[in-house]
Amino acid sequence: MARFDDKKLQTDNLVDKLVSINRVSKTVKGGRNMSFSALVVVGDKAGLVGFGKGKALEVQAAVQKATKAAKAKMIRVPLKEGRTLHHDSAAKYGASKLVVRSAVPGTGIIAGGALRAVFECLGVQDVVVKSQGSNNPNNMIRAAFLAFEKMNSPKTVAARRGKTVAEIIAGRDGKKLSEENNVTEDK
Repeated sequence: MARFDDKKLQTDNLVDKLVSINRVSKTVKGGRNMSFSALVVVGDKAGLVGFGKGKALEVQAAVQKATKAAKAKMIRVPLKEGRTLHHDSAAKYGASKLVVRSAVPGTGIIAGGALRAVFECLGVQDVVVKSQGSNNPNNMIRAAFLAFEKMNSPKTVAARRGKTVAEIIAGRDGKKLSEENNVTEDK
């Protein structure tokens, strides 16, 4: 998906979630320098989401930097019925692999840790995520965003193929339009 480039972004309705904080130390001649790195996810619960990392000498400053970075890198993800994704997707970043599956109503968010925060900020209510390999929050969030970039809505697919949305959705069930329109009568 393309980045969200609206300069008039309303920051009142954005939700931010702190995913992780790490204390980082650097050994220098005089001892150790301590600093903190933060990972934050920001979203509007309606298909707009972003993540950012920040590093500073204090936790609060690191969180503020991460939030600012997340707001600058927001993307739009198409949602089906405002509650789930349109189709399944898989992605890999580093040693983290994800399979993101759309789900029926009432399933909830079946994802753990960092990915739960991403889907809550995105506004997805029903999704199933299977993760394999590394569970490093940075890599898992990046893999999720790679999966989001592969997402297409029926509207964009129809425009790309030169068809109508009804033709694209009818093909979802495994039936062709000609089979649905032909009614056979038993004699």
